[in-house]
Amino acid sequence: MSTLDDADSDGALPVWTAFGDLMAGLLGAFVLILVSVLGLQFELSTRLEDEIRQRQAQTQRLQTLEQALAGPLAGGRVTLQDGRIGINGSVLFELSSAELQPEGRALLKSLAAPLAGYLKSRQEILMVSGFTDDRQVRGGSKAFADNWDLSAQRALTVTRTLIEEGVPPSAVFAAAFGSQQAVASNADAEGRARNRRVEIAPMPRQAAAAPNGASVGAAPAASAPTPPASATEAAHG
Repeated sequence: MSTLDDADSDGALPVWTAFGDLMAGLLGAFVLILVSVLGLQFELSTRLEDEIRQRQAQTQRLQTLEQALAGPLAGGRVTLQDGRIGINGSVLFELSSAELQPEGRALLKSLAAPLAGYLKSRQEILMVSGFTDDRQVRGGSKAFADNWDLSAQRALTVTRTLIEEGVPPSAVFAAAFGSQQAVASNADAEGRARNRRVEIAPMPRQAAAAPNGASVGAAPAASAPTPPASATEAAHG
């Protein structure tokens, strides 16, 4: 009888050993899952914190720009939307011309000093973009080959004027988009008037990458990112 009991006891040992191995394996798997979940939670938390910091920095940037342009904004002739500077009305150029009107020059002069002060302590650069409607250059002007040429010359005129008024040459560049990147339909006069424009927009220097279809001329030479949908209603094609 004792021999049988001993045999039964010897036969039970492998069962408990296998059970222990199984529990150890399950515990290891649980630890791995727990570590993975904690790692994912940490990654999501880090991403959320980064996004919050980026939004706070963007908000601070817009507030700083708004404060810098407080004077021109108070006059009602300049608007600021999502960091983009807008000029109401046809104050920069006459039709089919890249020569600044006196009113336009005075307005750019009022913007130059605040913009130079804003850029002084920031790693940003001004993009000055010229746009036209889809109509051909009017009046049989031989000064411009097409709307690309007209938009480029207007952007360069504004760029050079800002430099003359104190914006550092290294902190501004010009980009031409012709009739591309329209913000309204060209089917009516109102829409065409909105598409004839020049935009001035501060942006991070490292973000200056040229999109397809953009002709860039600058001081200094640089490439231009795709402009925002909202625009300055200033230049006329």
